[in-house]
This record gives sequence, C-alpha cells and structure tokens, in this order.
Amino acid sequence: KEEEEEEEAANDAPAPEQPAPTASSSAAPTEPGAVSDQGPARMESEVVPSPPPTPVEQPVEDTAQPKQQQMPMAREQVLPLLEQLFKQRIAYIDGAMGTMIQRYKLEEADFRADRYKDHPDELKGDNDILVLTRPDIIESIHIQYLESGADIIETNTFNGTSISQADYNLQAKNEVYDINFHAAKLAKGAVAKFLEQHPDQGPRFVAGAIGPTNKTLSVSPSVENPAFRGITYDEVVEAYYDQAVALYDGGVDLFMVETIFDTLNSKAAIYALEQFFEAKGVRIPVMISGTIVDNSGRTLSGQTNEAFWNSVSHAKPFAIGLNCALGASDMKKYVANLSKCADCFVFCYPNAGLPNAMGGYDQKGSEMAEEIRPFCEEGLVNALGGCCGTSPEHIAAIKAMASAYPPRQCHPVEPLMRLSGLEAKNYKPNPENMRSTFLNIGERCNVAGSSIYKKAIVEGNWDKAVQIAYSQVQSGADVIDLNMDDGLIDGVAAMTRFVNLLVTDPEISKVPFMIDSSKFAIVETGLKCSQGKCIVNSISLKEGVEPFLKQARTIKRHGAAVVVMAFDEEGQAATCAEKVRICQRAYKLLVEEVGFNPQDIIFDPNVLTIGTGMAEHNNYAVDFIRATREIKRVCPGSKISGGVSNIAFSFRGNEAVRRGFHSAFLHHACKAGMDMGIVHTAQVKEDVYEKIDKELLEFIEDVLLNRCDNATERMMEYAATLEPKCHPTAVKKKGAAQVAGGGGEGKKEESWRDMFVGKRLAYGLIKGIDEFAVQDAEEARTCGKYQKPLEVIEGPLMDGMNVVGDLFGAGKMFLPQVIKSARVMKKAVAHLIPYIEEEKVASGGEEGASSSAGTILIATVKGDVHDIGKNIVSVVLGCNNFKVVDIGVMVPCETILDKAIEHNADIIGVSGLITPSLDEMVTIAKRMEARGFKVPLMIGGATTSKMHTAVKVAPQYSGPVVHVLDASRGVPVAQSFVDQNPVQRQEFIDEIKEQYAELREEFYSGLEDRKYLSLPEAQSKALKVDWSDPVNKPVQPKMLGTKVLMDYPIEEVIDYIDWNPFFQVWQLRGRYPNRGYPKIFNDPQVGPEAKKLFDDAQVMLKDFMERKLVRLNAVVGFFPAASVGDDIELYDPESEEDAMRGGPVKAKFFGLRQQTEKDSSEPYYCVSDFIAPKGSGVKDYMGMFACSAGHGLEKVIEHHKERHDDFSYIMAEALADRLAEAFAEKLHEITRREWWGYAPDEKFTVDDLLKVKYQGIRPAPGYPSQPDHTEKTTMWELLDIQGQTGIELTESLAMLPAASVSGLYFGGRCSQYFAVGKITHEQVADYAMRKKMDIKEAEKWLSPMLCYEP
Repeated sequence: KEEEEEEEAANDAPAPEQPAPTASSSAAPTEPGAVSDQGPARMESEVVPSPPPTPVEQPVEDTAQPKQQQMPMAREQVLPLLEQLFKQRIAYIDGAMGTMIQRYKLEEADFRADRYKDHPDELKGDNDILVLTRPDIIESIHIQYLESGADIIETNTFNGTSISQADYNLQAKNEVYDINFHAAKLAKGAVAKFLEQHPDQGPRFVAGAIGPTNKTLSVSPSVENPAFRGITYDEVVEAYYDQAVALYDGGVDLFMVETIFDTLNSKAAIYALEQFFEAKGVRIPVMISGTIVDNSGRTLSGQTNEAFWNSVSHAKPFAIGLNCALGASDMKKYVANLSKCADCFVFCYPNAGLPNAMGGYDQKGSEMAEEIRPFCEEGLVNALGGCCGTSPEHIAAIKAMASAYPPRQCHPVEPLMRLSGLEAKNYKPNPENMRSTFLNIGERCNVAGSSIYKKAIVEGNWDKAVQIAYSQVQSGADVIDLNMDDGLIDGVAAMTRFVNLLVTDPEISKVPFMIDSSKFAIVETGLKCSQGKCIVNSISLKEGVEPFLKQARTIKRHGAAVVVMAFDEEGQAATCAEKVRICQRAYKLLVEEVGFNPQDIIFDPNVLTIGTGMAEHNNYAVDFIRATREIKRVCPGSKISGGVSNIAFSFRGNEAVRRGFHSAFLHHACKAGMDMGIVHTAQVKEDVYEKIDKELLEFIEDVLLNRCDNATERMMEYAATLEPKCHPTAVKKKGAAQVAGGGGEGKKEESWRDMFVGKRLAYGLIKGIDEFAVQDAEEARTCGKYQKPLEVIEGPLMDGMNVVGDLFGAGKMFLPQVIKSARVMKKAVAHLIPYIEEEKVASGGEEGASSSAGTILIATVKGDVHDIGKNIVSVVLGCNNFKVVDIGVMVPCETILDKAIEHNADIIGVSGLITPSLDEMVTIAKRMEARGFKVPLMIGGATTSKMHTAVKVAPQYSGPVVHVLDASRGVPVAQSFVDQNPVQRQEFIDEIKEQYAELREEFYSGLEDRKYLSLPEAQSKALKVDWSDPVNKPVQPKMLGTKVLMDYPIEEVIDYIDWNPFFQVWQLRGRYPNRGYPKIFNDPQVGPEAKKLFDDAQVMLKDFMERKLVRLNAVVGFFPAASVGDDIELYDPESEEDAMRGGPVKAKFFGLRQQTEKDSSEPYYCVSDFIAPKGSGVKDYMGMFACSAGHGLEKVIEHHKERHDDFSYIMAEALADRLAEAFAEKLHEITRREWWGYAPDEKFTVDDLLKVKYQGIRPAPGYPSQPDHTEKTTMWELLDIQGQTGIELTESLAMLPAASVSGLYFGGRCSQYFAVGKITHEQVADYAMRKKMDIKEAEKWLSPMLCYEP
C-alpha cells in the first residue's frame, strides 16, 4: 500500500507546516519500551510556511499544567465496545498514511535524525521509521484522521516486519521492536490527546497494522524455477510474531492483518498471532483484509475471495474485508460476495478511484463517498475507510454520506465443510443421494498408490508428477491426495517442492489438497506451502491422547480439516463397535478440548480387505458400513472417508472384479453416509453401480455383504473365467481359442527344436539357450534360405535380439536373461564372422558391412579400473542392434577421442566409479569441444549423477551431453541420439539441454540458499568427547604394527557376503515385502530369475574355491595415534616415545570438517574427533587395512571373453567385488575381537554386521567421511600395500585389481559414520596448507565437495 502511495503525484497540494521538532523526535530510544513523555505540537493545517530544517535535539521547557485525563480503555473492554459499535452504526477506519506523509516532502535527513545519522543505507522511503525520527508528523496525521471521524486508526507499521525492513538494513530485532512499539505508543497517545479535547467522541481504537511483507510464499520469484520461494513459512511466522509482540506491548487494541495479496502470508500471520495469544494468555480482536488485483476478483496468488475466506475463517476474525486494489465501484460485487459467505463483520477501505497515468489519485472525497454509497444502500458493510490516495477529507466525506445508513446485519452461515484451493469447495452432502455429492479424492499422487508417480518422484521427474496431478483434476478429482511416505524419498523436501510446484499451476491448485503422511513433520511441511484450506490425512489416538491433542491443535492453527483414523492405544479398529467407540472418543476430544469445528472432522473407520480366505475378515465391509451410519449419528457434523482400493486388494490384477468391488462398496457405504474416499477418479466415475454386470455384481455383493460362507471361493472361481483387463460394465469371458493358445505354450517349449532353423535361432536367443548356437548358425548359413552369412545375423538373430530389447524395455525380461541372450548372439556371430570376412575379401571389401543402429565407443576413463557397469551397458546396447566398441579401462582422454574418429562413432560413452573420474569426464568434454566433435557424450558410472553432468560436464561441450543412470536407461537415450528423423532427434537434444539448464539453475540457487559456518566456528562446534569417562577409554591393540594375509581361504568369507548389491548389479529388485536378500526369491516378478542367478553364482564360487581361480590378499596395521586439530598423527609402535610424549611422527592423516549449517545442535564432525587429542594424557590408536579378491580374476575374465560368454565374465566380476567386501567385513570382525580386541565378546549375526551394529567404523579415503582420495597414498606408504599384497594405485588413485577395498579403523564408542558434505574455500585453503599441497591440486581432488566454483 505505502509503496503505491509513495509513487503518487503531490496533486499540487501545498506543503503543510511541519511541526516543530521536540527533543524526542530525533532521540534514539535506549531500550525497548522507552518513549518520550513530551508530546509533539498540533499541526495547524491552515498555515503553509516553508519546510523547516532537519530536526535537531532541542531542550524543551515543560510549562504545561496538568489537565483532566480520561481513563484509558482496558483491553478487556475492547471487544464488547467494538461489537457494540459495529452493530449500532457503520464504523470508520482511517485513510492512507503514505499519502499524508508525502505532503510533507521529507528529505533523507528526516528519516535519519540522530538515531540513524551513521546508518550505511539510504533510508528515505522507509516511512515506518518516522515513528522514531519524526514522531511529530506521524502523530499529527493520526490526529487529523481522528478529527475527520475515524473510529479506528492504524499504526504506521505497514512495513514493520524484519522482512520488509531488510530492504533498509534495519531487520535487527531491536530495530523492529522499537518501530512497532513506538508506533503503537504514538497512535495510542494521539487517541488520548484527541479524547482530551473531545471527551464525548470516544471510544476510539488503535489497530496494529500488519502488512503483507514484500515477499510471497505462494509465488516463485524465479520464472525458471517455479518451486523456488524467496522466503520460508517459518521465517514469515517469526517476523509476524516479533511484530505482534511489539505492537501489543505498545498498547494496540486490535490487530489488522491487511492488504493480503497472498493468502499463505495471511495464514502465516494468523499462525503467528495464535502462537502469540497462547504464549501471552491473552486474546484481542483480529481484522483481516485481503486485496484483489484486477476485475477477476482474485488475489495476486490466484484465490477467489470466497476461497480466501475459507482459508482464513479458522482465525474467527472479528471482521473480514477488502482494501486497496481497485476503486470502490469495481470492488462492490466482491465485497457483496464476501458479505454473503462470512459470518463475522465485513468492512472495506478502497483506493480513491483508479490511479491516473502518473500513478496519482484524482478522486475527491465527495466523489469517493458517492461511489461507496451503494455499499451502504445494500447493507454490505459494517465499516468503511480509505486506502491509497485517501486523506482526512475522504474519511470525513465517507462518514457524512454513510451516517444515514444502518450497518450490515451479521447472519448465520450454513454449517458446511468449507475447503479451498484457488477456488472454494463447499461440501454440501445430499442425504437422499450421498453418492451424487461424494467427494472424489484422487489417489494417483500417492507413492504407495501409484508406481508411476513414485518413480517420477524418486527420479526427480517433477514435470511427470505434476502431469499426474493435472490428469486427476481433469478426470474429476474434487481433492487430490499428496503422499511422499517412502524410504527412498526425503519426504519433507519432496512435499515442499511438489506442493510449491502445484500451487503455481491454476488448473491443479484450483482444488483443495489432502496432505497425506504418517509423519507429522511432512504434514506440517505441506500445510506450510498451501494457501488453500487443506485436509490433513491423518492423525489417530495410536500414540495416546497428548500427541493426538498436540497435533490436532497444530492442524487447527493451520486452518485445515483433519482425517482421524480409527486407531487407539490398543490398535486398529476392526469391528463396528470398536470403530464407533474410537471415533466417538476422538470427536469428544477434538470438539471439547481443541475447539475443532465438527464440520472439519473426517473419520476413516478403516476400509479393510475382504475376500482373503480368512473367516475373520468376511464381515469387514459390513462393519465399515454399519459403523459409518452410527458414527454420523453420535458425532454430528463429522464426515466419513476411506481408502476404497483397500477393499478389493485380494483381487488385484483382475480389473473387472476389483473395480466392481469399488463401485459396489461405494454404493452401499454412501447409502450409510460415507462422504468421500481416496479413489481412482476416472474409474469410479466410469463404473456406475447400476451399469455393473449383474452376474458379476451378485458374486461381488455376496462377498461384500457377507451373504454366504463360501462367497470368497465362488468369487475366485468366477473371477478365473474373466479376461483380467476387461471392465466391470463390459465383462468378457476367456474364450476357447485364447485358452488353447495359452495351453500351446508348453507344447512350443518342448518342440522348439523341430522349428525351421531361423526360428530356432531366434527362439534360442530369446530364451538364452547357447547349447545349439553354433550348430544352428551353421545350418542357417548352408540351408539355402540366406544368400550370405550376413543375412543370418540381420535376419533371425537380429529378429531375436529385437524381441529381447523390447521385452527388456517393457520390464518383462531381466538383465541376467538379456546377458544370456547376448552370449547366444556372440557365439553365433563368432561362428559366422570368418565366412563374412571371406566374402568381404572376395568382393574387394565392398560386401559384408553390417547395418546397425549406430556405433557407440565406450570406455572407463583414465585412472579408473571399474568396468562392471560399463560391460553391462555394452551388452544391453549390443542386444539393441548397436555396434559397441569397448576400448577398456584406464583409457586416456586423447585415446578415447582418437578411437572415436577411427571407428566413426555416433556416440561416445564414458564410465567411472571413483570421484577423480568426474574431473576426467570434464576434461573429455573440454577436449571434445576443442577438437570440434559434434557427437553425443553419454556419462555413466556409480559416482556420476545427473546433477554433476548438468553442472560440470555439459557446459564444457556444445554437443549433446546426457547422464545415463543404468543399462535400461542407456538404450532409449542412444536410440534417440541416432534417430533417423532429424526433427525428433533435435527435439530430444533440445529437451535434454533445457532440462540440464534448469538443473544448473536449481544447483546454483541451492548453493546460494545453503549456509556454511566458518572453519573456526565449525571447529568450535566439534564433537566434544569426555576422554575421562571410562566408556571412552581407548583399548590398546593386542597387536601393533602390520600383519599380511596371503591366499586367505574363500570358504572363510563366503558367509559374510552381502548379496543385495549383487542383485542390484543385475538390476533385480524385489518389491515390498520382498525387498532384499533372501526375500527377493519370493517376489512373483523377479524371484525366479533371482534364484537362477543366485544358483549360478554358487556354481561359480565353488569353481573359484576348487580351482583356486582368484586369491584373497590383505594387510592390516595398528599404530599409536593422537589428534592435532583436524588431523591425526601416527607414531612408531616400536618406539617408547608415543603420542603422549610427542615422539617422532611416522605418518599424518588429514581431516575435513563439516561446514554446512545444521538446524539441530548436532556437532560438526571430522574423523579426528574420534581420536584423543595430543597432550590429553590419553593413549589412543588407529588402524587401517587393504584387501583384494581380484588377483587371478583377469585370467578368468579373459577365458570367458574368448568363449564370447558375457554372462560368465560379468558374473565373475560381480562375485569378486562381493568377495572383496566380504573379506573387509571378516577382517574388521577379527580386528574388533582379536587383533585390536576392544570387543572380544562380540557376537553378531552376519545380518547384524551388515547393519553396522558393532562398535567402531572403517571409513575409506575418497568417501563421505574423508572425501580426499590422496589420503590413500599415506596408507600405501605406511603399510607398503603394493609390495605386501600386490594392490596398486592408479594415477587417479583407484585400486587395482578393481575388486579391492581399503579403509581406516576407528575403535572408540564415540566414532560414527558421517558425510563431510560441501566445504568452503576457507577450509580448502587451510587443508592445502596443512598438507603442503597446491590449492589448485587440492581443489581438483575435492571438486565434488566444493560449495564454490574454483
């Protein structure tokens, strides 16, 4: 409001005399609450002299005689007096403060005075601080409005929050307090002075003005990132709370939350006021005023004014209104609508018409009064006032006009559940036909209800997730359920981002949201992002009364409706009686103790699954229906909801039966009073009960209504006769032909060797049967059907591989099967190649060139030796008709590029596992650009990410760059890059570039938002270990020095294998409840293939052991140690001079400390925290190890490659990796129990070990707790690892053989795993100095950890 007023023209009005300054007008208050006793002089508006000079402090002689004082109005008198006023006549609110201030033509000095004379920023325009620097002017304006007839004057605090004051660098709490406290004191003093002169014209009231701030919680300040917000809800609440405290302390009679352009800001203000009232144990009236931006009648954040009312009505405001925005005539219909839907007093204070071309307001007081007259004639308002462009003249004219009219009469509003998104959703049930008014709650934005949605969230595909929400609204969802409860998802972050995205799409956010989570922190997060009135799903009495009441009060404060699950301390309600008992108990608590509106209470009496075959489940649906009827009777006003899909969970996979159950259940439950449910909106609208197939419906209702004992068995038999994908309104029985076709599959399986040779080749390839590959390839070559050997490859073999590719892409074939198929393909092709070469020679080199989808050159980058993932990608791409040129591991950049030219590669793919490989990929992109390449660059490997590729790699190369998560994603990406349609190809490339540009924007904005402690501050907040506590006393290792283990028996480590990563390598993942080993074998989809793979692995392991194909080597070492700051010194175990005596340092390990600011009081960790400090008098120790299961592996792999057996060599690599990790686990166990011996009695299962239930840690250099790979060199030198075990380090410090593991041992109880996270330049410089390393070199090795661009 004031910003608009500041832009007004002066309207050629003469400048009034500025009151003579007083001693208090420029004096800086020394503490909150300090206020001058000396009041300013009255303004004589008739006199117009030249403006006086900047005020200075002057002594004032107090010669005034005391006058008769009117007793101040007590706060408890305010509400009844205001109610009396608003009922008896139309009340009047003052006009614009900014308009009046502008008339004084103030200069910078007026805003500074003595208090701010040295302030570094320009202050002119910060009208709120005039209460401190020119209180004489502000008081004079207040008195003028009082004299014009204003019953309520507002404090000069429209921009009085720390948020708005930050524009002037005055956001400090003491500044904000002073502004608001003295503004309130000043306004109250003006009222007291006015009533001294006019004792018969009281009462007059002071409203504490709480403006909207200059930030919005519902709109992104970034066009490119709609999920971004310039401020958080909690920050806005804190700012409003601080303002409310100071205004109340200054004496305001009521609060005026005004000019609300974003309803979420007003909800934050309401939340802050409710916190304040609860903390102070007081309550004063609150008036709330929104503003609309144009003739649509919506707020800037898009809400209609009825939706606005629904969103804020939980505050039970004394009055609701509209101000600013438009002239009076354009606002009338919206005030009329507000008057109709609100059950409290209504007010309006418009602008003086619309602004002119210069931003000023020309409408005179009498003209404005006439525009407002219809408000009075139609009885729309209880109070009137003025906003931009108005003055005491306008208020006097409005009062003169309106005094002849009675005020609006408050009226009751029909009790309904009133929700809102951008639009109001007032639920009015039809008791005669509840199904017709049923609220459909869309279920597809629930990670538990939609695998497609969950996949989109996990992968960060927010556009896809938003599209799912949009399609639900388009399909008729009245409310959309939002749920992020999954172990793979950061629920708070995901809910914040998703709701922020949804509220920016008016087609989605027009409907209310149901914020759904079992974690209350996620619930609150969703509420803090939504301006509408939401539904919370859910709370219950499961954890007892106190947590229930606490959560309910928080939800009420946010203004949401609530779903209460029928759970209590004893568990879930299953019977009708239990459901009713729990819901009635919860209802009483909510209504009587929390003050919850009964219309906003929704009970979910638990829709439980029927048709399970268990007799005790047979009556679940009947119990729900009966309970619904009874709950509605004993809990008047409450609603009933439920998760409809639960009812037919037993029949998932049979669409007709499942959907028929949903329709029939809704029919009967709604007749009993069910109001809403979480449903598949499109399906329940399509599957009308009356249209359900009658035969199907009879079977369904026998089960649903528990009409006979054998209902489930009969239903199962009938369901087996139906086509699984048919609809309940168009049932299709399985036909004879289809049954015969299905039965023929087994016959085909047995007789495939009788097929024509081409079909045999394709079949054997699809099934992964390599026994006949060479035999069939030769028969095909010589059978006469194929003129050339190449035709055998391009015919039946490629036909088979195309089927494999399609099945894999559709998720109907798994990676182990694909690789077995590739083995068949390679054997057949290997047999045919000599004949193709022979033809090529005979034809002069023109023949024999195979057609393929394209050529992909693939390599593991320089310094990196890990290639399992690369090998898998190569095989899968080969199965999809790509020619893959795999040039191996540790390939230098220039070699990769030279080979790409040599092979005329269409795509270059690079892979890496260790973090230094990330830099090498950046180098490759730079060199591709320098050498003028145009081909796409594909990035993959365990350490890579989409974000790193977008931020670090893509900007270095003008050609296409894309990150590929795994083998299954590589195929469609590669196919898009070689698309023969140039338009489609370019569209794909453009989409990737646009997506990566957004990721970069998100990354850099995230860096700006993230806060870091300085290194000294982080060090001061390090983990503080009480080394005098016996619990923390270090144990001396039983063995000091080093120990080497060669050819360690594989049999000793097999039991320590963690099989979960093994299955992940092969991209086999079970679904809940069959996640992880060994439960994966029970998974109906991947279980059989997982079991086959596991059995194959056992055969190979047995071969490893019997033939001693791979060897296990290791070295361990233990040394006296002491921490020195963030570093750890190791000492010679043979020397008497140890850490306590400051003996010679044998080696030094350098640590990095966490710096990212934390919300909690958790320490800022560094590995040195876990070792006793030097000079502490405490002897401490540290160990380390390196082990490998890769010696001999190269020969195994070479053997399988010679036989074109991709499956076996990838299996060998995967098993070697698992053995190395298992060996590390075994070594650590022996360390704890024997070599170090700090846990000699430890007894854990292997499962316990894999869950790290033991004492101590073994972090590895290059990983989260110490992300610098160069620390490995110290280990290698200290233990002579290469000499003792044969494990080498590459130039990028990867270990060779690749199946190797190394790390440090910390044995103390205080030690724990942590991630250093991002670090600042300050710490990098300090770290480089301590290591005596060039800072550029340090930045190279630590590049993924830097919070800045080096």
